[in-house]
Amino acid sequence: MQNSNLPEPELLKTVLQPLLEDFQYWFARSHDFLESERVGFMSQQEQSNLLLRVKQAQEEVKTAKMLLTATNGQAGIEMQALMPWHHLVTECWNVAMRSRQERET
Repeated sequence: MQNSNLPEPELLKTVLQPLLEDFQYWFARSHDFLESERVGFMSQQEQSNLLLRVKQAQEEVKTAKMLLTATNGQAGIEMQALMPWHHLVTECWNVAMRSRQERET
C-alpha cells in the first residue's frame, strides 16, 4: 500500500515541473535585467549581491529540475527549498517595478 503522505509522480510532474519552469523564466528575466540595467535606488554592491543570489537560485532550480527529470517525477522538493525562491522572485519583481516607476517619473 502506498504512503498517502507521498505525492503521486504524475501530480509532482503536473505541479512541480511548471513551477520550476516559472522560476527559471523569472530568474532569467531578473538576471538579464540586473546585468543590463543600472538600478538607481540600489548601490552597486546591493545590485551585485541580488544578481549573485539570482544566479545561485538559477543553479538550484536547474538542479531541482534535473533531479525531477532524472527520477521520472519520483523526487519532490521541500517547501523550505521553494520559499526562498518565491521570496527572491518577489524581491526581483519589486526592484523591477520600482525601477520602472522611477524611470517614468
